[in-house]
Amino acid sequence: MGSGQVTDWQGKHVTVAGLGVSGVPAAKVLHGLGAQVTVVNDGDDARAREQAAELEALGVTVRLGDGDTLPEDTELIVTAPGWRPDKPLFAAAGAAGVPVWGDVELAWRLRKPDAAPWLAVTGTNGKTTTVQMLASILKAAGLRTAAVGNIGVSLLEVVLGEEEYDVLAVELSSYQLHWAPSLRAHAAAVLNLAPDHLDWHGSMEAYAADKGRIYEGNRVACVYNADATDKPSTEDLVREADVEEGCRAIGFTLGTPGPSQLGVVEGILVDRAFVENRHRNAQELAEVSDVTPPAPHNIANALAAAALARAYGVPASAVRDGLRAFTPDAHRIAHVADVDGVAYVDDSKATNTHATQASLAAYESIVWIAGGLAKGAVFDELVAGAAKRLRGAVLIGRDRALIREALARHAPEVPVVDLDRTDTGAMLRAVQEARRLARPGDTVLLAPACASMDMFANYNKRGDAFAQAVRELGA
Repeated sequence: MGSGQVTDWQGKHVTVAGLGVSGVPAAKVLHGLGAQVTVVNDGDDARAREQAAELEALGVTVRLGDGDTLPEDTELIVTAPGWRPDKPLFAAAGAAGVPVWGDVELAWRLRKPDAAPWLAVTGTNGKTTTVQMLASILKAAGLRTAAVGNIGVSLLEVVLGEEEYDVLAVELSSYQLHWAPSLRAHAAAVLNLAPDHLDWHGSMEAYAADKGRIYEGNRVACVYNADATDKPSTEDLVREADVEEGCRAIGFTLGTPGPSQLGVVEGILVDRAFVENRHRNAQELAEVSDVTPPAPHNIANALAAAALARAYGVPASAVRDGLRAFTPDAHRIAHVADVDGVAYVDDSKATNTHATQASLAAYESIVWIAGGLAKGAVFDELVAGAAKRLRGAVLIGRDRALIREALARHAPEVPVVDLDRTDTGAMLRAVQEARRLARPGDTVLLAPACASMDMFANYNKRGDAFAQAVRELGA
């Protein structure tokens, strides 16, 4: 099973690792192509049994409660992206010379010969927003497109479906990229790199290398963040990538762009990459005010989306129209209400320090609501960088002491309210305490820098609780 398309699946023994969101569709697709499919799954709970029964009714073999043993005769493993590379199943596959693909790799291999090219986006933060902006720009240019991938729309469904597309805007996680060795994008962007999921990848270098796979074999443009100070930088990843002849490195910056970059000049997003004579000319694309919300990190997202769209040949007017038409998902720097001259902003999606850093940079004077599950994060750099903007802080959730200690070290003069409760009423209390600390002109910002599962089902529910609490204040 080399890197070419596999055309004959009849009778091939394929093991699908993990039920879940990607495993069930992959098993169904492979079974439909005539493969002998066995699904292995670690868990054996009610949900898994329900999914197993559905697949067994089709004629798929399912093994629950043992995801570590390699089934006999396996010729290929298709894994759920979340399965860690150090699992015994993959060690056994390596020893037996059995290739391992993720669902993205499977989708890439199953594309029709004249399939739509992929404009691909990865990064620690901003992926979903950037891909949605990109799809909005492509639609404004009259192209048939969709925002797909890690965003919740299965790539398998898209490549095998009836609908015809001109080009796809594809969000890819580091997990998905790890298991997608033959993916070759038309153009791709790595938005940023910050420590995340290190428990899965094993090290920052391995995490960065998996993100960098998105650039392999790019045809037109490798889009990188020219402002990034992290090491390895996204520009380093471009340098290391093996790309097609003529593929260009295109930077985006919040400052004035150099040749082969997109950037910002006096409130205008400009392109000095995809223009005639880029050493002398620049093309106006849109105004900063066309981007919602116009926070610095979101302008960066817009520039990355614009670069990918321009790499596909989209006119400047479509960039402007697409950005104007775009509204971000809930819980991403969403303005909930103004109460007594104080703005209340829900950025519950800021589940790590890097996203929260971007959020805190968007406001001048902040009462910060933070805390939850830290997932191994440290908060010193975040707090030190934001200290001068903080009016106060209200801490919630299981790992709030880590943030409290960072505040004590780097912002000792900032008043801190430590809420020792995790019940459903805790968010209302947090918002009331924040109101007490805030002054007219301030922003009360929910940007937790932590995951939500200690108190809420997910970040959406956490954001909803915040918005509800703010509405009760207003009432």
